[in-house]
Amino acid sequence: MAASGVHPARLDEVASFEDYSRPLLDAVAKAADGERLVLVGHSLGGLSIALAMERFPRKIAAAVFVAASMPCVGRHMGSTIEEDLELAKLLVRPGSQFMDDPIIKDATLLTDGNYGLVKRVFVIAMADASNTEEMQRQMIDLSPGAEVEEIAGADHMAMFSKPRELCDVLIKIANKYH
Repeated sequence: MAASGVHPARLDEVASFEDYSRPLLDAVAKAADGERLVLVGHSLGGLSIALAMERFPRKIAAAVFVAASMPCVGRHMGSTIEEDLELAKLLVRPGSQFMDDPIIKDATLLTDGNYGLVKRVFVIAMADASNTEEMQRQMIDLSPGAEVEEIAGADHMAMFSKPRELCDVLIKIANKYH
């Protein structure tokens, strides 16, 4: 995402959620015809992969939400974090500033005809203290049709707390949808 990780942009240069998601959107758009990707989003990154799913459903074989915000058709994307306002306030990171962005607030953005075409897999981090198992299961319940994988002992940063287990789950998903 823009202004995150190794991306060179500064946060004050990122004016909108779409700008924040632009590196992902550009990468998916450049996928070769016939190539189908497996996208993985963690935490608020789930909102960015949801936007990519809506824009490029035929280029995405599956979307994996790792302890992530997984929005549903008919509700605005920000509703996935409004369930716990205090948690939302704690998410001091690029992207959280976009909760008032029109894309995030648009309840008609995600459609069954695009977002709904992409297979969704939610990976529950069973020991996540910031996004509890109950909160993760509520998101799953709001988005019927999502497959569920669980990683015992994984905290919110499953890629650090249970990297081997997360890798195994991602390989399993990639093999299933390849």
